[in-house]
Order: sequence, then C-alpha cells, then structure tokens
Amino acid sequence: MPGHVSSDFLYAAARGNWQPCSRPRDSRKAAEQTHECEYQRLPTMPLAKDLLNPSFDFERRQHKKKRLVQSPNSYFMDVKCPGCYKITTVFSHAQTVVLCVGCSTVLCQPTGGKARLTEGCSFRRKQH
Repeated sequence: MPGHVSSDFLYAAARGNWQPCSRPRDSRKAAEQTHECEYQRLPTMPLAKDLLNPSFDFERRQHKKKRLVQSPNSYFMDVKCPGCYKITTVFSHAQTVVLCVGCSTVLCQPTGGKARLTEGCSFRRKQH
C-alpha cells in the first residue's frame, strides 16, 4: 500500500538510522539470496564534538565573537611599494585609499571588508 509505513520500519528507525531499500519490490523477491534485508543502514553522524579543542579551520570560520577565545579578524601589515620599495604600515580593513609616502602610488583600495592590495605590492602581517 503506497504511503503506508510498516511497524518494522518504525521500530528499526527508532533503534538506528535506517531507511527502506531503494530496490523495487519485484526485483527484491528475485534476488532474495543476494539481498535479504528490506532496510539498509545509513552512515551515521558522530554524536560527540570536541568543543574545547576545535580544529584550526573550524575556529577560523567562526564569527569573531563566537570563537572559543575572542579575536579580531583585522590586523596591521607592512606593505612594500613595487616602485620605490618603501615600506608602509596599513590596516587590513582600511576604509580609505592608502598611498605610498615616497612615490604616491596607490597601495590598497577599500572594499566592503578587507582592503584590496594593488597588484605587485607585497605584504607581511605585523606581529602584535
């Protein structure tokens, strides 16, 4: 009967992660020797997650306020001008155009979030 759920399925679903087999009913009877079960086991998800020791990638993707230890996404960096090789300190989320002190070349342009470095500029993240 379509739409009817057997009590065996409900019992199996309550005890584990089971779903009905995807084979059609008539082919099940023909291949009874090779495929005797009506239900197949699904892969289970891990129930435990280590919240005290999160992975580096997981912690990096978290919002800055929802990390295990709050830390900002922004930083200061030393940007080297490709023309005169002078080093300028720039904030990573600068909201204005930053020019080189020596040759007035544009070092970075603001976007909605992090500032976009001009092509050819190299940078080094500053240690705090």
